Amino acid sequence: MKSFLYTILIVTVSLNFFAFDRLRNTDEPSRFENMVSYLRAVTEVDQARQAARRKVVNIIRRFNPDMPVSQSEEIADEIYEMSVKYPNLDLDLICATITHESGRTWDPQAISKAGAMGLMQIMPATGKWLARFESIDWLSAEDVLFDPVYNIRLGTRYLSALVETYDLYGGLAAYNGGGKRVRLWLANQKNDDLLWAETRDYVPFVLKLYEEFRSESL
Repeated sequence: MKSFLYTILIVTVSLNFFAFDRLRNTDEPSRFENMVSYLRAVTEVDQARQAARRKVVNIIRRFNPDMPVSQSEEIADEIYEMSVKYPNLDLDLICATITHESGRTWDPQAISKAGAMGLMQIMPATGKWLARFESIDWLSAEDVLFDPVYNIRLGTRYLSALVETYDLYGGLAAYNGGGKRVRLWLANQKNDDLLWAETRDYVPFVLKLYEEFRSESL
């Protein structure tokens, strides 16, 4: 599917270069300038995607060197797409969340003692609920949550909604400890004693990874 999409992109750009050459010899500067802007935008988007892919693949190799390259590239592409889809989740925040949630393994089949599954450690009940909004057929928790693309798609949708509701710190706290506990925390001037002990450790760990990844160039 991806090779087909890249083929379409190449054909589209080629056709537009043909149009570009024709416009260059016309007396229509506005159309010519629009075409130049369009081609520049297409090039910049592709360069951003490729840079993002390289960065995420390098992060994955750091924690899971045995993951097949094709799978790491597929995961990297999905993370990039979700960072574009959700403006409040950038590439580095998604990678930081996955790194910590997966126990620094980036194992698509990671499972916690509580039963949370996959890269973003989604509970089956939460995953089943989220799958409806993404039009993902829920065959079983294993089929969906152990699929890294589906897992990232569901996890980022959930995390984005929580960050939008509670801001970054509160959103991460809610992702780990639940919205009810975070609402209590907010109602009491953000008294950290009201968060679960695990959550009090969880948020700083994710934010530390976030800053670490942000400091690394694309």
